Amino acid sequence: MFNRITKYVASHSEPKLDWKNSQWLGKDTVAALTKLKGEDGPDLMVQGSSDLLQTLWKAGLVDEFSVLTFPVVLGKGKRLFGEGVPPVAMKTVKSRSFPTGVVVTNYTPDGAVRTGDFGLAEPTAAELERRRKLT
Repeated sequence: MFNRITKYVASHSEPKLDWKNSQWLGKDTVAALTKLKGEDGPDLMVQGSSDLLQTLWKAGLVDEFSVLTFPVVLGKGKRLFGEGVPPVAMKTVKSRSFPTGVVVTNYTPDGAVRTGDFGLAEPTAAELERRRKLT
């Protein structure tokens, strides 16, 4: 199946493309992907490049992304989002856990970052009674 699908390659310089159906996006990856997103076709997927993800995020080209969380602490590592990436709220659209402890969560951008609390929108009867006793 992998040989049948078109693979778009993002690279700073023109790479040698050995895989069947591979196409270099050119020097302006953002412009090329903006054009591709405007055309009919299957969803586009990026694998394994946090640098490219950040570039696409800054350009507003990320519709959904998956984060794989592994149950290990290494003590250091590369940040998923670095300096210059604009803040945005995220909405969880799907989350799956596996017997190995790995959790895969899919997110979509959800507008501006909102601050607040973890309180319920409508307090329960017990909470209203607790508040009444405080006064």
